Amino acid sequence: MPPPATVRQSPVINLDRGDPSVFEPYWKKNGGKCTITISGHESLSYFSDPHSVCWYMEPELQEAIRRVHRIVGNARTEGYHVVVGTGSTVLFQAALYALSSSSAAVAQPMKVVCAAPYYSQYKEQVELLQSRLYEWGGDAKTYDDEDKTAPFIEVVTSPNNPDGSLREAMVANKTENGGKLIHDLAYYWPNYTPITRPADNDIMLFTLTKCTGHAGSRIGWALVKDVAVAQKMTSFMQITTIGVSKDSQLQAAKILQVVADDCESKAGAFGYGGDDADRTFFGECRKVMAGRWEKLREVVKGKDVFGLPKYPKRYCNFSGRYFQPAPAFGWLECKEGCDASALMKANNVLTRGGETFGASNRYTRITMIGREEEFDCFLERISGIHCVDEDKDKDKEGEEGLVVILDNNGDAHRGNGDSNGHGNWLHEVK
Repeated sequence: MPPPATVRQSPVINLDRGDPSVFEPYWKKNGGKCTITISGHESLSYFSDPHSVCWYMEPELQEAIRRVHRIVGNARTEGYHVVVGTGSTVLFQAALYALSSSSAAVAQPMKVVCAAPYYSQYKEQVELLQSRLYEWGGDAKTYDDEDKTAPFIEVVTSPNNPDGSLREAMVANKTENGGKLIHDLAYYWPNYTPITRPADNDIMLFTLTKCTGHAGSRIGWALVKDVAVAQKMTSFMQITTIGVSKDSQLQAAKILQVVADDCESKAGAFGYGGDDADRTFFGECRKVMAGRWEKLREVVKGKDVFGLPKYPKRYCNFSGRYFQPAPAFGWLECKEGCDASALMKANNVLTRGGETFGASNRYTRITMIGREEEFDCFLERISGIHCVDEDKDKDKEGEEGLVVILDNNGDAHRGNGDSNGHGNWLHEVK
């Protein structure tokens, strides 16, 4: 019988990306309801509604977006303009352009800030075009405008990517001009977090990717209160992409209609809540997410290596009950202070390190929304990791599983072996 495979021989698990495959089983059972037929003579024109602010948006999509927000109760849509984009990423760029170009001319580009840990691609997106209108200003917690009057843009992500926390603006309320705000609410859906109130911010970004899991459709939308800002965002879309695929819009509209129909058909006599909400798309997906978090916490609880954020229970207006958030990502901390991402990589698990989020490298982000087999394999990997002190516990190096050894300099090393001596080796991860 061959010796057991070492970690070096094990397949690499990619938990870096936020690919929402977790929803695939649900849509395999219910995807037939989302089938649409598009004839060859359809989608010929650039225009969908020439009289609308967002003239390329299909009316069916706008109706579905407003309907699903009304049912879930996570955002107000009355008095808001809907702007559709190819995912929410391009809408973030559109919002930056709209807000910075609307300001009075200034000698310096507007600073764009976000409280750390912030979404790793914000900095990349702000710096990509090297715009003279705006530039990356870093962590909102440490942002200091000396004269308190310089215009700036603060990005508020709630629930936050990567740590799942609920957030409010940190800087905008502390300066004379108040700053300008972009709220990224991609994860403010009941499959991840309790819906405590309908958001009513000036600019709110959402995406089909995190709402229903249809990342490949590349549909995002912004709810914008100011018509002038909505017009400028639409102009950005016109200049960069001349609109958004009508085929994708119609598919997204059908998916959102199916989700909304599902919720309404299962509503009890007094509306959504309890068992009724649990049987909806959001309820079923929340149970899957909660189950994954329960498994991860159980593995981490018995170790002295890792830590995870704790989330208080909150009342969800949609489900009609209290529950803990189950974020799309796990913000894993290595308690011993070593490089958490490097530690994961040493065990053939790819994650996104804390430094890319403006945080310490003792943190790393793991996706909770990938395929079940990958997630279970990840749990198996980390369940075998434990830290030992190089001087005091060298005798533990031969224990079965993966041993992380911290030397006198605090550098992390790894040993892999079992009681029979198979696969013993030591590998530096730095």
